[in-house]
Amino acid sequence: MSSREDILNSIRGIQREKKPLPDLPDYRLGDDLVDLFTRAILANKGEVMNREEFEIWLSSSDFQQIVSIPESFQSYSTQELPEDPHQLDNLQLAILEAQFGVAENGAMWMDDSQLPHRVLPFITEHLVLVLSKQKLVDTMHQAYERIGDEHSGFGLFVAGPSKTADIEQSLVVGAHGAKSLRVVLI
Repeated sequence: MSSREDILNSIRGIQREKKPLPDLPDYRLGDDLVDLFTRAILANKGEVMNREEFEIWLSSSDFQQIVSIPESFQSYSTQELPEDPHQLDNLQLAILEAQFGVAENGAMWMDDSQLPHRVLPFITEHLVLVLSKQKLVDTMHQAYERIGDEHSGFGLFVAGPSKTADIEQSLVVGAHGAKSLRVVLI
């Protein structure tokens, strides 16, 4: 028997007292989840807008390569979604739909049902997420309850543009994904 197996067997042999998990309080953040969500997105260096503000912003932008997935936003696409995600390497703007948002921290959940290519929220230069105001939950506890035992191949929370300050404590925006995040609340 190897020393690794000896150690693992010793750990397995330790008697542990069974303890129940603590009950979590049912946190409710209040009636104005939209305001809390908006403040969280702004704190994460994102922007929140309505559809009209989005259209003004888009018309004043000079995006040539746009992929838009939500049905009611598909008219903004300037290119078809390629079968090979490697062809998205110059994508300037991706418009995607989030399943729901979390008011306490501005996180928005997406899984394979919203992402024809998993790379979309990361490879695009700028990201727009469309979210219904009615699909906001108070806390991450409620978010995970909502996800439940559903099993998709992939899922992620997005809470702002990509940023890091790992190197010399200097903030770099867009290091691992989109340089900007805009949320269109409908």
